Amino acid sequence: MRRGSKITIMGQNGAGKSTLFKLITGELKIEDGEIHRQPGLTVATAHQVIPRDWLDLTIKEYFEKAFDQKVYDIDPKIDVALSVVHLEAPHDRIVRSFSGGQQARLLLAFALIQNADVLLLDEPTNNLDKTGIEHLTDFLKAYSKTLIVISHDAEFLNSFTEGVLYLDVHTQKIEQYVGNYHDVVREITIRIEKENRKNAQYEKEIQANKEKANFFANKGGQMRMVAKRMREKAAEMEEEKVDVRKEDKTIRPFVIPVQDGLSGEILKVTSFQMIKNHKPTKRKTDIKLLKNEHLQLIGPNGIGKTTLLEKLANGTAEGSTIADGVTVGYYRQDFSTLNMDHTVYESLESVMDRPHEETLRKVAASFLLTKDIIYTQIGNLSEGQKGLVAFARLVLQKPGLLILDEPTNHINFRHIPVIAEALNQYEGAMVLVSHVPEFVEKIRIDNTLDLEK
Repeated sequence: MRRGSKITIMGQNGAGKSTLFKLITGELKIEDGEIHRQPGLTVATAHQVIPRDWLDLTIKEYFEKAFDQKVYDIDPKIDVALSVVHLEAPHDRIVRSFSGGQQARLLLAFALIQNADVLLLDEPTNNLDKTGIEHLTDFLKAYSKTLIVISHDAEFLNSFTEGVLYLDVHTQKIEQYVGNYHDVVREITIRIEKENRKNAQYEKEIQANKEKANFFANKGGQMRMVAKRMREKAAEMEEEKVDVRKEDKTIRPFVIPVQDGLSGEILKVTSFQMIKNHKPTKRKTDIKLLKNEHLQLIGPNGIGKTTLLEKLANGTAEGSTIADGVTVGYYRQDFSTLNMDHTVYESLESVMDRPHEETLRKVAASFLLTKDIIYTQIGNLSEGQKGLVAFARLVLQKPGLLILDEPTNHINFRHIPVIAEALNQYEGAMVLVSHVPEFVEKIRIDNTLDLEK
């Protein structure tokens, strides 16, 4: 990495992208190989999520964590960092009280306040609304220091990326490409086609040699020596076949089964709370959700979408009623509905009415949660893998009401069209929050509730 360069790290969920960041910062120690850093080089990281044990800190205490030693004039530094990410907040406000999108801005500000030589951003667009992504993009375009970004957001990456490091989960090697995301995809596609053509030609010649070898072998005498040479030549060509790159696996198409016996009104909302000028404000509405009806909540970061979804899911939202007996499937953006101490197997089993190992393993495998992962603790998975666990749980749970809060966060871009199709076909009632327009466009939306209006 040259000083001032802007590089993207790409790869499948669980390929090791976030691990690579931890190796760069020294949070993890290498077991083999070497890491060379310029003497005195400082590195700051904007992680994917705020640590759970930091959520009850004040803003001031949160930013103090960015420094090894006490900083006595930290308040003006905090104001500068917050202004860069377009967030206003009193320094005594508790971190937990911020929305997911606002917490994403805090993560970036936490890295910026350190004024480091190298800035590492891990999925920085997660939870950000359109305005937030635009602000971040403009900032990174003008950023003069060294930048390394992990992201699955192609359009965002294309606006500033100069090169890509691709972590191939199959070969376990890092490939280096010059150009942006689209350049990389095009280059990989051309290479695969070329390798496939070369292999097809080899296969044709190998088959011809094998057929000749069989023909001469049956002739006997010296022809057997010719047959032997033919077989040896076929074997040599077999070895010369190119190991064609295995593209990242995509989750299989899936269906979220709907709860049996659903009828009538599943969800009714007559009023809700939104945040205006940092204060809760009550608004009236009239929304009824029946089976096979999809509702989208919209509004900027910090207006109260996540809070409303959480209260809907746990049955404490004033002005909202869920019909008796309806099973609620809740996909939460921070995965706090998952028990981090559970293994993947235990987490999936816990939502099943009647645990059935074959069904569980089949569903798990369709979300790439294979035998080498299924007994791993949830807390040790990558954020993207936690998302796949959350979707697998919904399939096994068979909900009547599906509540989804930013379901594309951390998810590999290859999986997103598959997830969109599953949600589009979902036949129960659904409430969705997403700031990704191209994802929402693929899903049938029957009604929209704009919390700002």
